Amino acid sequence: MSGELSRSGEASLELRASHADRDRVVDVLRIAAGDGRLTAEELDERVEAALSARTMGELAVLTTDLPTVAAGVTAEVKDVDRIDQKGGSARRGDRWVVPRRLEIASEWGDVTLDFTHAVITHDTLHIDLDMRGGALRLVTRPGVVVDTDSLVTDYARIKARPAAGQDVPVVLRVVVGGRKSFGRVVVRPQRRGFVRRDPTP
Repeated sequence: MSGELSRSGEASLELRASHADRDRVVDVLRIAAGDGRLTAEELDERVEAALSARTMGELAVLTTDLPTVAAGVTAEVKDVDRIDQKGGSARRGDRWVVPRRLEIASEWGDVTLDFTHAVITHDTLHIDLDMRGGALRLVTRPGVVVDTDSLVTDYARIKARPAAGQDVPVVLRVVVGGRKSFGRVVVRPQRRGFVRRDPTP
């Protein structure tokens, strides 16, 4: 029986890889780079190898030294997520799975997107912003860059401070577009020694 299982496993590794199979491995590699498990050079080398892999076996060797739990994350990724609120506050953090597109509609409230421990499975997040008053806060980490060039502002200001570690590979580019009226947009790394307290006594 064990011999049959072994032969079955070997056969599966010889199967031809699909585009989806390659994309899943690239996602795992980007997560690993974002967690600091791979250097910029290692990420480039493995991504190139993944995109040119012909069999499942060639893909498997690229992630054998990485956490296997990351491979299942891609199924949870949303194409579009939405935050819609008035006069309150909304937050994404604590290993939230970053979608491909995020629509934010907010009036006189704050929205915080914390990428410190976010699960990142692709290279770009597009944010469509329609926000009046309040603050949009983007908390970054090395490898996460924010682009606000296409954001239209009316009586609002943008304050951006990049995260440390300029030699870290870019694992996520956050492109913020739309309109911000009044209030501000703040881009900053996590504060050193900052620990979020539990509000409950």
